[in-house]
Amino acid sequence: MATRAARGFGQYGGVARALERVGERWALLIVRDLLVGPRRYGDLKAGLPRIPTNILADRLKELQEAGVVRRVPTVRGGYELTALGRELEPVVAALERWGWSLLGEPAEGEQLTREALATALRAAFRADAAAGAPPTEYVLHVAEASVAAVVVGGTLDVVPIGPGALPQPARSAPEAAFEASLEVALEPAEFADLLAGHLEAASVRILAGDLESVERFRRTFRIEPVGPPDAADAGAAVSVA
Repeated sequence: MATRAARGFGQYGGVARALERVGERWALLIVRDLLVGPRRYGDLKAGLPRIPTNILADRLKELQEAGVVRRVPTVRGGYELTALGRELEPVVAALERWGWSLLGEPAEGEQLTREALATALRAAFRADAAAGAPPTEYVLHVAEASVAAVVVGGTLDVVPIGPGALPQPARSAPEAAFEASLEVALEPAEFADLLAGHLEAASVRILAGDLESVERFRRTFRIEPVGPPDAADAGAAVSVA
């Protein structure tokens, strides 16, 4: 049983306890990247280029003590999520969708990593829209990040691909025969507009596939941003206060 964090909130409740475990800066981004798959220390550092080395080491130690992360015995310097840590997947997906409303244009120096790209696709996936579609493989190149998203029925499997991508474990089930495929190249802002439904299919740079597959992607992956409160709402909130 993990010991309680030294700096508690003095609150007996689920949100408080969760934030004691994963509320420190960088902690949930480490969890996000490990949700994509086990990572070595160097891989985590490369995927979070602005995290200081000592902070990464501290966060990993704290997450281990909290029972969220464990070492991978078969991989030197490797880390993976525990069963408790994997329960954070819907939390991370919900935060991804919520943050979409605050995304805006990429700031100077901001990058979209493979792990962030995979997380966005998982958060945007609509199983009901995919259920009746033919088995399809979508390959997305967004700036320097590339992933392959395999949709079969109402299920989704996303893996990072390209130079530097980590090897993925073999699937227990045989890979489905794809009836359709699509490969596209996008800039980060275009990717955001595509998931938000603001980028038309005809505006997507298609490397392989057709417009019908782009339209299917737009139906299958969608994050509808909820805008910030308008002036009238803000004024009402102030008057009530």
